[in-house]
Amino acid sequence: MSLLASRAQRARTSVHQPTRGYRVFQGVNGVILTLVVLVTLYPFVNIIARSFSGERQIRAGEVALWPKGFNLTTYKIVFHDSMFWRNYGNTVLYTVVSTVIAMVLTTCYAYVLSKKDLKGRGVLVGAAVFTMFFTGGLIPNYVLVTSLGLKNSVWAIALPNAISVFNLLVMKAFFESLPSELEEAAEIDGLSTYGILLRIVLPLSKAVIATMVLFYSVSFWNSWFSAYLYMDRTELMPATVYLRNLISGATTGGNAGAGTDQLSQVGANIQAVTIVLTALPILCVYPFVQRYFVSGVTLGAVKG
Repeated sequence: MSLLASRAQRARTSVHQPTRGYRVFQGVNGVILTLVVLVTLYPFVNIIARSFSGERQIRAGEVALWPKGFNLTTYKIVFHDSMFWRNYGNTVLYTVVSTVIAMVLTTCYAYVLSKKDLKGRGVLVGAAVFTMFFTGGLIPNYVLVTSLGLKNSVWAIALPNAISVFNLLVMKAFFESLPSELEEAAEIDGLSTYGILLRIVLPLSKAVIATMVLFYSVSFWNSWFSAYLYMDRTELMPATVYLRNLISGATTGGNAGAGTDQLSQVGANIQAVTIVLTALPILCVYPFVQRYFVSGVTLGAVKG
């Protein structure tokens, strides 16, 4: 009996103890992932270091992972400009309004397309997919927005980019993966279509909704060309256009050879400062939604 017990104990130990090959795999995998993390982080850390470094050290290529010739000239110029804060407020407003509109339209469209018994479903899907490959062009879009009286308003940014077809297809696949029995039971209990969507479907779709909010908010936050095209007044510009104009002014001044030490400093690290200022808010928001990111993209898209 004791012999059998000892054999069983050795068998359990051998099952739970990793083999030598598995330990080697873990070590190699850890080294590779560490290298990937370092390669990914280095450019961003370098950008942050450049944004706080002096002009001479930047132009000499001495800045790597730590600021050299610590300098806050560019940050002071940007932060002490009241127009920057006004444009930054515009960016927040445009991002929030555009994201809300995009989420409402995308969610409603995706929910409709997820119904396989819907008449004309193929036409609606085809119309959406068609826009991924063919567009009206820049000039027709500009004429359309202008003729509708949307210039110099948030609608010129929000409405033309309200639905991303990629996000639409991801949400459609997610809704299709939900059990149809839940909606049938809710319909028997007397819920309308809107009631099913609001009280049954959306509470079960927090992952994909959080992911789509992240996608849309990042897209609208970083967007500058639409505002540059449709906004005529400086006070209506977002922060991205303000920083773009600052880069252009610093570059033009440097090329003209008429720059002071301050202008030279701005020209040396304005791009790094721009990247830090535009990426920082998204980096602060991302940790709160990252747990939904993978599940929101893959749920419904992977069929087993």
